[in-house]
Amino acid sequence: MKLSYSLLYFIFFNFLNLTHVAAQGTIEDYKRAESIDTLFSNKVFNTPKSFNWLNDSEFWYKNNAKNGAEYILVNADTKTKNKAFDHQKLAETLSTQLEKKIVSSKIDISALKFDENKSNLEFLIDTLKFNLNLSNYKLIILDTVPKRKRHSGYWGGRGNERAGEPIPSPDQKYVAFIKNFNLYIKNKKTSEETQLSFDGSKGFFYAANIIWSPDSKKIMSYKVRLGEEHNIYFVESSPEDQLQPKLQTRDYRKPGDELDFKSPQLFDVASKKHIPVATDLFLSQYGIYNYKWLEDSSAFMFEFNQRGHQVYRVLKVDGNSGKVTAIIDETSLTFIDYSGKKYRHDVTDKDEIIWASERDGFNHLYLYDSNTGKVKNQITSGNWPVREVVEVDDENRQIYFTASGLDKDQDPYLIHYCSIDFDGKNFTRYTSENGNHNVTFSPDKEYYIDQYSRVDMPAVTVLKKTGKKKPTLALEEANITELEKTGWKKPEVFTAKGRDGETDIWGIIMRPTNFDPSKTYPIIEYIYAGPHDSFVPKEFSSYYWALSSLAELGFIVVQIDGMGTSNRSKAFHDVCWKNLKDAGFPDRKLWITAAAEKYPYMNTDKVGIRGTSAGGQSAGGAVVFNSDFYDVAVASCGCHDNRMDKIWWNEQWMGYPIGPHYAECSNIENAAQMQGNLMLIVGEVDDNVDPASTMQFADALIKAKKDFELVVLPGENHTSGGEFGERKRRDFFVKHLLDVDPPSWSQIYN
Repeated sequence: MKLSYSLLYFIFFNFLNLTHVAAQGTIEDYKRAESIDTLFSNKVFNTPKSFNWLNDSEFWYKNNAKNGAEYILVNADTKTKNKAFDHQKLAETLSTQLEKKIVSSKIDISALKFDENKSNLEFLIDTLKFNLNLSNYKLIILDTVPKRKRHSGYWGGRGNERAGEPIPSPDQKYVAFIKNFNLYIKNKKTSEETQLSFDGSKGFFYAANIIWSPDSKKIMSYKVRLGEEHNIYFVESSPEDQLQPKLQTRDYRKPGDELDFKSPQLFDVASKKHIPVATDLFLSQYGIYNYKWLEDSSAFMFEFNQRGHQVYRVLKVDGNSGKVTAIIDETSLTFIDYSGKKYRHDVTDKDEIIWASERDGFNHLYLYDSNTGKVKNQITSGNWPVREVVEVDDENRQIYFTASGLDKDQDPYLIHYCSIDFDGKNFTRYTSENGNHNVTFSPDKEYYIDQYSRVDMPAVTVLKKTGKKKPTLALEEANITELEKTGWKKPEVFTAKGRDGETDIWGIIMRPTNFDPSKTYPIIEYIYAGPHDSFVPKEFSSYYWALSSLAELGFIVVQIDGMGTSNRSKAFHDVCWKNLKDAGFPDRKLWITAAAEKYPYMNTDKVGIRGTSAGGQSAGGAVVFNSDFYDVAVASCGCHDNRMDKIWWNEQWMGYPIGPHYAECSNIENAAQMQGNLMLIVGEVDDNVDPASTMQFADALIKAKKDFELVVLPGENHTSGGEFGERKRRDFFVKHLLDVDPPSWSQIYN
């Protein structure tokens, strides 16, 4: 049979395409992906992680030099930098003392402290505190230090408002306590008990959180009406300590649940009088917090977060009349980012409060008069956000803080350090270099250590003097020579315009070590679009866990901060309001398309996406609401319906009361729209995101007759998948984006 020229051309053309694809997703690619984190590790040198000031002019740090650990002592005044001690002599002394071989390049000590003459050095090794005589290198054990206990337990557990020990008055004459749901005091001298409240009951009881005024004349206590209980349950199928499965329970409130109501009460101890406190200004509570008496005992204050997070108040209660006044009354038409941006500082010995607000479109600081509730002045201003208050110097009336977006020619997420006076004058920048900065000030703020980097620029560490433009002393410059020998490829920072055609959207592009621009590469996006932060890495690293190994299989992997995430303007952030399904996808699609226009080897006809938790919801939403662009998704432990997830996170962005918009954003409610290839991964005992969310999504997909993969991980909590899930995820992308049957695991992992 003769073949036509056009058919021969078609076969040849497709053969060429297949040979390009076949060169990706191979056993060699898998083995490289599996080993890439080990290959890249410990190949970046001269990047110390912390700096420790001993006084106003001296500090030490541990440097990861190429030849091993070095402890460096620096004198800022004399601009000298030397080893803090003789490493070989200390290694020999430690070897004798600890009866094990200590190599000088691997000394691991902490909490270094020199005496005034630098003749003795104190330090810790594990739980032992030593003194080293630097003249003869004799070592003495001074003490044992207990190890810090790690916090354990369920993150969402609520405290027991009923439980608590009696609280003594500051003058030690009385103790206050709860009995029969009411507030009592007892005279410590006579043991006479006096009941102060008579309105407590089982359903509306006085909490054990009792706060005396500093002068011991008054008490603030509060009544609690408990909201509804909401438990979630899951079965631990394969416990390590028994054959039979275990039923686990968590206290886990979800959007719409009835919450506790707290009612502060005021009592005068001498007259035994219960002074009523009106609740008008703190009804519809999400929560009230931070109870605090003023030092002169004239009033107490607390904060009120209204359900729905559109009103947040700082309230003052007069200590004599019980009258409630709103000192700060923050409101928003969308949401107040109470969980990420709320900041309050009560100025020492002044009737002033420093407060953060986004009321002018960016997160800035304001100075309030805490008597009148009036704004004395706006402290910071401009089209950039305050990111964090580092320190407030009440005596000198200065604020040290970080900010981003200060420079039009820099990535708007890069952190810079600044200070400003309370009155908004004397704005000072301590960093300006194009990088993400981490500053450690000397106690007197005369000097500071500045370490900065970008994903495409290794870290530089310098000592600077306040008020001087040039660095005082170069400390370390990262050495990546050994890393580059492995074939490592640095990420590329890439920007493109967002949906409005004006706003720059920032992200990074990751390529494999064997990158070949003549090949065609499917694209995988790693997504986390939680509105509580921004997520694209900004600091240099040799290995990005969600990006690097996946790229080695033959993909271009990207990460993007679209609209709806934090740390830009309020308008940029508000895109998420009652609309979490948006997840910045209009911006992400434009960004990936723009990148592919610049780099034709990026194949926008083959786009995958992966994410965990809120990123899992977004990854699922990619093939439910955005299947015009995304072809393959792997969603781990996703909150696929915001009514199924924890209350604080979801009501923060989706609002209250629960309306139709919750269903409109639900992957479960809209499962019938799903197109493409989807893998769901879930840990069976996930107490961060209720695993029922994933199972209900699976149920809805089954009812809609949709094909998908479901991976349930026995005994796992909130996870991206662990080792097993990572293997399944790799194979899923290789199969559906590269059109290659993955090699058997025995060929790769044995």
